[in-house]
Amino acid sequence: MPSIKPIHWKTLECIFLKFGFVLSRHEGTSHRCYHKDGIKRPVIIPTYKEVGLDIIKRNMRTANMSNDDYFRLLAECK
Repeated sequence: MPSIKPIHWKTLECIFLKFGFVLSRHEGTSHRCYHKDGIKRPVIIPTYKEVGLDIIKRNMRTANMSNDDYFRLLAECK
């Protein structure tokens, strides 16, 4: 299986939108907040050219997203 690498925030946003999250609010201009029914905490995506591995993995954990889900959706978002 490939490893998770830093990606552009718009690609990461696409992955979480396809996973059922919806944009709920902006926190200034640098962070976007997404929620999904059944998930207790929001997913926060910073608007960076490269979102780091730690942020991606933390958001995946929050969303209960598996690596298989991530790579399947990443292929659809490229």
